Amino acid sequence: MLVLVLAVLTVSYASSLRAYLQQRAHIGDLKVQIAEREASINDLEREKKRWDDPAYVKAQARERFGYLMPGESGFEVIGPDGKPLEAQASLNDPDDVIKTVPKAWWTGVWESVELAGNPPPPEEQPADLVDGTKKQ
Repeated sequence: MLVLVLAVLTVSYASSLRAYLQQRAHIGDLKVQIAEREASINDLEREKKRWDDPAYVKAQARERFGYLMPGESGFEVIGPDGKPLEAQASLNDPDDVIKTVPKAWWTGVWESVELAGNPPPPEEQPADLVDGTKKQ
Protein backbone atom coordinates (compact mmCIF):
# COMPACT_ATOMS: atom_id res chain seq x y z
CA MET A 1 0.00 0.00 0.00
CA LEU A 2 2.83 2.38 0.88
CA VAL A 3 4.50 1.72 -2.51
CA LEU A 4 1.24 2.52 -4.29
CA VAL A 5 0.89 5.85 -2.42
CA LEU A 6 4.51 6.73 -3.19
CA ALA A 7 3.98 5.92 -6.89
CA VAL A 8 0.87 8.15 -7.09
CA LEU A 9 2.71 11.00 -5.33
CA THR A 10 5.72 10.63 -7.67
CA VAL A 11 3.52 10.75 -10.77
CA SER A 12 1.64 13.81 -9.55
CA TYR A 13 4.83 15.65 -8.58
CA ALA A 14 6.50 14.71 -11.87
CA SER A 15 3.67 16.18 -13.94
CA SER A 16 3.68 19.34 -11.80
CA LEU A 17 7.47 19.63 -12.14
CA ARG A 18 7.22 19.20 -15.93
CA ALA A 19 4.59 21.99 -16.15
CA TYR A 20 6.76 24.23 -13.95
CA LEU A 21 9.82 23.72 -16.17
CA GLN A 22 7.81 24.40 -19.34
CA GLN A 23 6.47 27.63 -17.87
CA ARG A 24 9.97 28.75 -16.82
CA ALA A 25 11.24 28.14 -20.38
CA HIS A 26 8.31 30.12 -21.80
CA ILE A 27 8.99 32.99 -19.38
CA GLY A 28 12.65 33.00 -20.48
CA ASP A 29 11.63 33.24 -24.15
CA LEU A 30 9.26 36.10 -23.37
CA LYS A 31 12.00 37.99 -21.51
CA VAL A 32 14.27 37.68 -24.56
CA GLN A 33 11.50 39.04 -26.82
CA ILE A 34 10.89 41.95 -24.44
CA ALA A 35 14.61 42.83 -24.42
CA GLU A 36 14.77 42.75 -28.25
CA ARG A 37 11.71 44.98 -28.58
CA GLU A 38 13.03 47.46 -26.00
CA ALA A 39 16.30 47.69 -27.93
CA SER A 40 14.34 48.30 -31.13
CA ILE A 41 12.28 51.02 -29.42
CA ASN A 42 15.45 52.69 -28.15
CA ASP A 43 16.96 52.67 -31.66
CA LEU A 44 13.82 54.22 -33.14
CA GLU A 45 13.68 56.91 -30.45
CA ARG A 46 17.36 57.74 -31.07
CA GLU A 47 16.63 58.02 -34.82
CA LYS A 48 13.64 60.27 -34.11
CA LYS A 49 15.81 62.60 -32.01
CA ARG A 50 18.38 62.80 -34.82
CA TRP A 51 15.70 64.13 -37.18
CA ASP A 52 15.20 67.11 -34.84
CA ASP A 53 18.71 68.33 -35.74
CA PRO A 54 18.66 70.62 -38.84
CA ALA A 55 22.20 69.59 -39.81
CA TYR A 56 21.15 65.93 -39.91
CA VAL A 57 18.11 66.79 -42.04
CA LYS A 58 20.37 68.67 -44.52
CA ALA A 59 22.81 65.77 -44.64
CA GLN A 60 19.99 63.30 -45.34
CA ALA A 61 18.54 65.55 -48.07
CA ARG A 62 21.97 65.70 -49.74
CA GLU A 63 22.57 61.96 -49.44
CA ARG A 64 19.13 60.61 -50.30
CA PHE A 65 17.82 63.16 -52.79
CA GLY A 66 20.97 64.82 -54.11
CA TYR A 67 19.93 68.30 -52.93
CA LEU A 68 22.54 71.07 -53.14
CA MET A 69 22.97 74.31 -51.30
CA PRO A 70 22.81 77.56 -53.32
CA GLY A 71 26.09 78.15 -55.15
CA GLU A 72 27.15 74.49 -55.15
CA SER A 73 27.45 72.41 -58.28
CA GLY A 74 26.78 68.69 -58.32
CA PHE A 75 27.98 65.80 -60.41
CA GLU A 76 26.97 62.20 -61.06
CA VAL A 77 29.21 59.20 -61.60
CA ILE A 78 28.25 57.31 -64.73
CA GLY A 79 28.65 53.54 -64.78
CA PRO A 80 29.90 51.43 -67.69
CA ASP A 81 26.30 50.96 -68.89
CA GLY A 82 25.84 54.72 -69.23
CA LYS A 83 23.42 55.02 -66.31
CA PRO A 84 24.23 57.02 -63.17
CA LEU A 85 25.48 54.98 -60.23
CA GLU A 86 23.31 54.99 -57.13
CA ALA A 87 24.53 56.66 -53.97
CA GLN A 88 24.89 53.27 -52.30
CA ALA A 89 26.99 51.85 -55.15
CA SER A 90 30.63 51.28 -54.39
CA LEU A 91 33.45 51.68 -56.82
CA ASN A 92 36.15 49.05 -57.19
CA ASP A 93 39.46 49.57 -55.48
CA PRO A 94 42.03 50.44 -58.17
CA ASP A 95 44.45 47.95 -56.63
CA ASP A 96 41.91 45.12 -57.11
CA VAL A 97 41.31 45.79 -60.82
CA ILE A 98 42.95 43.29 -63.16
CA LYS A 99 45.70 45.12 -64.92
CA THR A 100 46.90 44.21 -68.40
CA VAL A 101 50.59 44.57 -68.97
CA PRO A 102 51.22 46.44 -72.22
CA LYS A 103 53.35 44.64 -74.77
CA ALA A 104 56.52 46.23 -76.03
CA TRP A 105 56.32 47.68 -79.54
CA TRP A 106 58.93 45.27 -80.90
CA THR A 107 56.80 42.30 -79.79
CA GLY A 108 53.95 43.49 -82.01
CA VAL A 109 56.38 44.04 -84.91
CA TRP A 110 57.88 40.57 -84.52
CA GLU A 111 54.40 38.97 -84.40
CA SER A 112 53.49 40.72 -87.67
CA VAL A 113 56.74 39.46 -89.27
CA GLU A 114 55.96 35.91 -88.18
CA LEU A 115 52.40 36.27 -89.47
CA ALA A 116 53.68 37.53 -92.83
CA GLY A 117 55.99 34.49 -93.11
CA ASN A 118 53.31 32.00 -92.08
CA PRO A 119 49.90 33.32 -93.10
CA PRO A 120 46.86 31.50 -91.79
CA PRO A 121 45.10 29.18 -94.26
CA PRO A 122 42.38 30.89 -96.30
CA GLU A 123 38.85 30.33 -95.16
CA GLU A 124 36.91 27.71 -97.08
CA GLN A 125 34.46 29.16 -99.60
CA PRO A 126 31.22 27.36 -100.41
CA ALA A 127 31.34 25.32 -103.61
CA ASP A 128 28.54 27.30 -105.27
CA LEU A 129 30.53 30.56 -105.11
CA VAL A 130 32.93 31.33 -107.94
CA ASP A 131 34.69 34.69 -108.04
CA GLY A 132 32.23 36.14 -105.55
CA THR A 133 29.20 35.35 -107.72
CA LYS A 134 26.71 32.57 -107.30
CA LYS A 135 26.32 29.82 -109.86
CA GLN A 136 22.85 29.52 -111.21
